[in-house]
Amino acid sequence: MTTQQTPPVLTELKLTDQIKQIVDGALARRRPISFTYVDTNGRPSLSFRGSVLVYGDTQLAIWIRNPHDGIVNAIARNPEVALLYGDLDPEARAFITFHGRGRFDGDEAVRRKVYDSSPEVERDRDKDRKGAALIIDLDSVDGLIPGSMLKMRR
Repeated sequence: MTTQQTPPVLTELKLTDQIKQIVDGALARRRPISFTYVDTNGRPSLSFRGSVLVYGDTQLAIWIRNPHDGIVNAIARNPEVALLYGDLDPEARAFITFHGRGRFDGDEAVRRKVYDSSPEVERDRDKDRKGAALIIDLDSVDGLIPGSMLKMRR
């Protein structure tokens, strides 16, 4: 009888290369990441986002194509956000929950980097770059990726 070993638990909040590949390739694998924030009425707002990308070892970013729909005010009022990724493929099974604090960064270099790093299909929907760069400073990352459990904390 074979015993299954418990995978190692990653606790340091530093996105690994494996997590970075999962996030940055999510849309190409047809696995958009869901994003949740609290709207200005205090209700959760949930949507799939194709432009979620790794911005650093402890940050994610999203190109928000239509920042004028209330999300800017909502994030300013309550920056707490969550993102969820799931892949049921037996070869790539991964479930990741990200929690953090969002902030819009109007610096042109930041905007350009987030826009240019977004998938082409997302850039094509905002060719005039009228959107905004949402930076998410991560507080925790939990879940399971091939070979590891995640219980990362800031």
